[in-house]
Amino acid sequence: MNSEIKQVVKEKYGQAALRVVSGGSTSCCGGFASDCNPITSNLYGSEVSQIPEQAVLASLGCGNPTALAELKPGETVLDLGSGGGIDVLLSARRVGPTGKAYGLDMTDEMLALARENQRKSGLTNVEFLKGEIENIPLPDNSVDVIISNCVINLSADKDRVLAEAFRVLRPGGRLAISDIVTRGEIPAEIRRNVELWIGCLAGALDESEYVNKLAAAGFTEIGVEPTRIYRAEDAREFLTASGIDVEAAAPQIDGKFMSAFVRARKPLNVR
Repeated sequence: MNSEIKQVVKEKYGQAALRVVSGGSTSCCGGFASDCNPITSNLYGSEVSQIPEQAVLASLGCGNPTALAELKPGETVLDLGSGGGIDVLLSARRVGPTGKAYGLDMTDEMLALARENQRKSGLTNVEFLKGEIENIPLPDNSVDVIISNCVINLSADKDRVLAEAFRVLRPGGRLAISDIVTRGEIPAEIRRNVELWIGCLAGALDESEYVNKLAAAGFTEIGVEPTRIYRAEDAREFLTASGIDVEAAAPQIDGKFMSAFVRARKPLNVR
């Protein structure tokens, strides 16, 4: 099952990259950006004017982790599931020439697009790596900050992802990711349809489960801060087409699905 999910994700993101190259735009719900504005719209400010347009068009995120991570000059940053490179390029500008920004992605089409966007940007403190977020191709204790934008929810082995993130972070390093989370009990049919709308193929974690998994991986100073809460009205057209009575389902949807900023830290005394 894990390999099936991985293949679906790879195909979806590969197609998204090709769509951008051919002159389209994309979004986290697998269609064009106008299909699900409540999730993907207005995530970035004027800072995107400093990076290539195709990096912006290829964004499949649900947040802006670079703005929330409080990156400092000289830091080394790793973006898990870097896609077209928007968050890597923004991070590279924030950490400056004495810092380094890595992007990790498993999709050849996205990596090609990201490297072309890097070339256009002129940034030299950037490196895009091919690999899976469950097996990060970097040494232990080599990164100051890990960011990610609506990607960890796509992994079928989130425990492995968090363990790998913990491994490559330096002692005192921090996790600063945007992700989709849920809150409270949700009927299976409702959850399945809303996840299809959001685009989280492998399923989002409940916020309390996210906290528990981070703690089990060894992280401390854990926090989950909602940044956008989705309403049934946001997905009315999609849910109606799926045969769901939106008015009747609203109490089971409103406030249950959200984009969130997830923070955590690797303790200083851990090697």
